[in-house]
Amino acid sequence: MITVLLVDDHPVVRDGLRGMLDAEEDLEVVGEAGSGPEAVVLARTLLPDVVLMDLRMPGGDGATATGRIRAEVQTTHVVVLTTYDTDADILRAVDAGAAGYLLKDASRAELTAAVRAASRGETVLAPSVAGRLVRQVRSPAAPQLSAREIEVLGLVAQGLTNADIGKRLHISEATVKTHLLRTFTKLDVSDRTAAVTTAMARGLL
Repeated sequence: MITVLLVDDHPVVRDGLRGMLDAEEDLEVVGEAGSGPEAVVLARTLLPDVVLMDLRMPGGDGATATGRIRAEVQTTHVVVLTTYDTDADILRAVDAGAAGYLLKDASRAELTAAVRAASRGETVLAPSVAGRLVRQVRSPAAPQLSAREIEVLGLVAQGLTNADIGKRLHISEATVKTHLLRTFTKLDVSDRTAAVTTAMARGLL
């Protein structure tokens, strides 16, 4: 028997999932949680084989709970079940140790197969999610600007001079120049205008 813990802040969703899973002879729902912290507590107590984890919940998100469960209950596998498939959500869940990532439009057959696969330690990804991860791997990583570099570049975009930016941020003009030179290097540009244009095109500003 594969034991399952359901984690979702909507009782109606949990009821639907319980109905689908309990109808299977080899699956048993042993608990329900409405938040990430509650899920961690129940996972420690119930030691389920699989946790079906929603991502965005009030009182504690699913990615954080996934990381804690994987750290504290290593025999439990977590499958994210959510309506969100943005790159950031997917990467956070995978980095936290999720064994799978499914969307809530998955069929009953897909869901039950995913639970069984996860219980065996296999990875299960919705096709759209798998495609996004492949693109992430194939694409070069976007340059990571520090919060201060973004702040300085944002003021450049407003037309402020280095001296004005220094006064606004209470730093020296030399420090402003240093931040800009680092930004130029990261964005592979040679001037202020190109830096602002490139940052905007890449969604950094």
